[in-house]
Amino acid sequence: MALARGRRERGIDYWPGFVDALSTLILGIIFMLTVFAVVQFYLTQEMSGKDTALSRLNAQIRQLTDLLQLEKTGKTSLEDTIATLRSTLATAESERDRFKGLYEGAGSGAASAQGQANELAGKLDSEKQISARALAQVELLGQQIAALRRQLAALEAALDASENREKESQGRIADLGNRLNVALAQRVQELSRFRSDFFGRLRAILGNRPDIRIVGDRFVFQSEVFFDAGQAVLKPEGRAEIDKIATALLDLEKRIPSDIAWVMRVDGHTDVRPIASAQFPSNWELSAARAIAVVQYLISKGVSPQHLVAAGFGEFQPLDPAPNEDAYRRNRRIELKVTER
Repeated sequence: MALARGRRERGIDYWPGFVDALSTLILGIIFMLTVFAVVQFYLTQEMSGKDTALSRLNAQIRQLTDLLQLEKTGKTSLEDTIATLRSTLATAESERDRFKGLYEGAGSGAASAQGQANELAGKLDSEKQISARALAQVELLGQQIAALRRQLAALEAALDASENREKESQGRIADLGNRLNVALAQRVQELSRFRSDFFGRLRAILGNRPDIRIVGDRFVFQSEVFFDAGQAVLKPEGRAEIDKIATALLDLEKRIPSDIAWVMRVDGHTDVRPIASAQFPSNWELSAARAIAVVQYLISKGVSPQHLVAAGFGEFQPLDPAPNEDAYRRNRRIELKVTER
């Protein structure tokens, strides 16, 4: 059975390439969804501010409309008063003319008629003064109405300008989102290409070994390659394997442009059986300590710390959930993954 498994592992395996392409596609989709969420968040904030300004402008327009309506009502009332005064004035003038005729035709009643004429003339002057004041009020109301109309026109212009700015802002946000998506997609493609080259070189350096596998976009090493059971100190043979990884990783650092943010994540995993010792109270501590040990050794070989991440997963990310020794052995592992920072 071991011989058959060795022959199968030496055969051409297309599955890693397919999984690598699929993971790249998933990363791109996740990133695009993240960008869309960010753009949607800022667009929501922008729209909320525009809605508040629009509500405030609408409230001002309603207040000005009510004030204009009140002014129109007052103007109508004044016009009615003026019409009444004019009618009264016409009546007074008619009475004056009538009494003036009587005064001229009757000498005996001249004094009395002259007194009545003087009284009517006084009333007429008073009515003229009232009419003049009413006309002045009407003219003032007309000026106020004209000012209100100018204010309404200014508010409408401001509202139109706000709507135009909102449309321009939406257009700029959409254009920015498209350009950002294109730029990030290019970065993802470049990183995917360098990652594929790195994995290809690492595969050639490490060779076909049963304790080193490729699972998706990750290199998976059995923990026994690097550590003794329950320990987080690198074995000499484990250091030799990491030396090969460091060589490939140093070459990768030289080839990837500085504007591409990337890291190699070192993940530590244990099997489901609990550990409880003075050094490692749980599998969390053991898995994290093993990942940190690998990262520290890579740094000692010249790999930049900015391109390394250590993570401990304990027993909570098993490859094989079966409760047997073979599954336990598969789940005790160190994984290497080149990804975005």
